[in-house]
Amino acid sequence: MSIAQFPPGFLWGASSAPHQIEGNNVNSDWWIYEQRSPHFSHSGDAVDSYHRYEQDMRLLAEAGLTAYRFGVEWSRIEPLPGEFSLAELAHYRRMIDTAISLGLTPVVTLHHFSSPRWFIEEGGWLGGTAIERFSAYVTRACDILGGVEWVCTINEPNMLAFMIQMGGMVKTDAAPEMDTPTMQRDDGFVLPRPSLHTAQRLIESHHAVRQVVSDRTGAKVGWTIANLALSATPGNEAKLIEERHAREDVFLEGARGDDFLGVQAYSTQTVDEQGPVPHPPRPGNTQVGTPYRPDALGIAVRHAWAVTGGVPILVTENGIATADDSRRIAYMSEALDHLRSTIEDGIDVRGYLHWSAIDNFEWGHWEPTFGLIAVDRTTFARHPKPSLAWFGNFARQRIAAAAGL
Repeated sequence: MSIAQFPPGFLWGASSAPHQIEGNNVNSDWWIYEQRSPHFSHSGDAVDSYHRYEQDMRLLAEAGLTAYRFGVEWSRIEPLPGEFSLAELAHYRRMIDTAISLGLTPVVTLHHFSSPRWFIEEGGWLGGTAIERFSAYVTRACDILGGVEWVCTINEPNMLAFMIQMGGMVKTDAAPEMDTPTMQRDDGFVLPRPSLHTAQRLIESHHAVRQVVSDRTGAKVGWTIANLALSATPGNEAKLIEERHAREDVFLEGARGDDFLGVQAYSTQTVDEQGPVPHPPRPGNTQVGTPYRPDALGIAVRHAWAVTGGVPILVTENGIATADDSRRIAYMSEALDHLRSTIEDGIDVRGYLHWSAIDNFEWGHWEPTFGLIAVDRTTFARHPKPSLAWFGNFARQRIAAAAGL
């Protein structure tokens, strides 16, 4: 791979989500789902990054990375409607300051799947107060975003739409009909197609808070999309267009006018006359049941660039669930080569953030390991994997080359 093909200022980092790493997010809808679902494990203490975030960030910075994407948790900041926790706002401000002090550019996500329980009980994203409530939370959160250059409003709205449709309201008498969006089931489960109504509500919510963040901070604002890298089986090109628009393109179109788009790609999937084809079980599949396809990143970046009409791209998630860290390194190396090719072709890519910084709670399951850092969940001791050193060295070399050193 050519060392000099990544531009000056390119971000090299890793990503996380608050509910997956912090622990004891007891006021969120996901905490309720976990307790009620017979299919889910519990997040519990998670990996205790709520208290150990400085250690996690320091490991990334010392390895040679320059950015860290993390979220602020709405259900902690606004535990009751209209009541904001000054202590939690100060906590997340300390996280921002810690990242900056370590030389990590903070990329802050305002909503990463989990919502306050009261928000869902009130009607959630499809309720009459949704945009007003989300805008009020984001307005308050902006008070702590000084010095933050990158803000993601909503993570993967196309996956969130599925959760909205499957999860429904948090009720006191029954577990929601819910499944995790991140793991393929053995029976070939395919996620349902988001409804246009749900998609439009999330797009409207994004646009509302995009303006809030733009008006109140100097940050670049965008949202992140689960890029599916879909392709048609022979004769099913029209079905591909239909499925891709509902599952991805409508949300990419909603990013037009954003400062950047977060591209999140892991694998690929084909579409036949019925729709997306379930991934058959194969020995080479990842721990979440998807094929090993590092080329998905290049496919996703090219498609997102075309649909958005040239919105700058920040890769906010890309990685592989595997217990074999040498396979993780091989996946990253090939994915980054495909990313380099998109840059050579003139696509404006601003950075690459690996998913994930640390092994974490994978939305109902602990088995998949995506992280550059392993965790002993009894002692919470951190154990950097060889992939972290490899990635840090890769980043250092590209940073030096871009600077002409």
